[in-house]
Amino acid sequence: MPSLPRLAALSRLVPAFAMLALLAGCAIAPPRTDDPLEKFNRKSYAFNMALDRHVLRPVAVGYTKVTPKPVQTSIGNFFTNIKLPISIANNLLQARPSDAMTDTGRFLINMTVGLAGFFDPATKMQIPIKETDFGITLARWGVPEGDYLMIPLLGPSTFRDVWQYPVDGYLFDPISYFERNHKFHWGQYYIPEAVYFIQMRAQLLDADSFLQSAYDPYAFVRDAWRQNRLNKIYDGNPPADVMLKLQQGQGADNKQDQNFDPAELLKEQQQWEQKQKQQDNSGKPSGG
Repeated sequence: MPSLPRLAALSRLVPAFAMLALLAGCAIAPPRTDDPLEKFNRKSYAFNMALDRHVLRPVAVGYTKVTPKPVQTSIGNFFTNIKLPISIANNLLQARPSDAMTDTGRFLINMTVGLAGFFDPATKMQIPIKETDFGITLARWGVPEGDYLMIPLLGPSTFRDVWQYPVDGYLFDPISYFERNHKFHWGQYYIPEAVYFIQMRAQLLDADSFLQSAYDPYAFVRDAWRQNRLNKIYDGNPPADVMLKLQQGQGADNKQDQNFDPAELLKEQQQWEQKQKQQDNSGKPSGG
């Protein structure tokens, strides 16, 4: 029979779990399709792209050239696994104990059998990853997403999703905990975080061509990011009416009216690509 102190401690946890269950049961706010901060966001996007073009992408390309593919895979496995406590904590906050247990099992198996997470036996054992973050937690608590925000150095977010950086990054991220509790003279404790960002950028190199061919790269990134977040919030299966609202809103935002024609936008995209090819060809020296 549990002791009285233990029963008292459990009784104090019951209201907290009840509150989490109520929050997790709140209706998810409808998606935003407007962009009231577009002027600032486009400047921030231009800054991020310049930084990527001159620093991040060259580093990522160099990393892929000198690092064997199996090593890249192992490094990716390590960071995917070491970040799982973020998902475990948020699954608990979302009142999803089953997902939290799944991620916990995956984390422990990869940390032990997978040699600190450099290998991924959990995937071979068909243990899925239930990845989430504090921005998704707030969404499932019914918090409106707020204005779309392009953050310098960090990229796309919203006033709601931006909270994942201080909450997940400080409270739940093991790498952040390691950095705060190890004092080195030359800042070596930042090396894991730097390698993590390089690895993330290297994984996106194949997607560069899609962005370069976009009619409006800023709008492409914004709309793709919003759809990706919706998929995560609804576990990959957002309601049809929600997706329709987002897509119609994006179309109206692009054309500033309700007569948006996707075929017309595609035609403009093709004309823009043709113009770019002509400019590239005119800039090349003629043969002979």
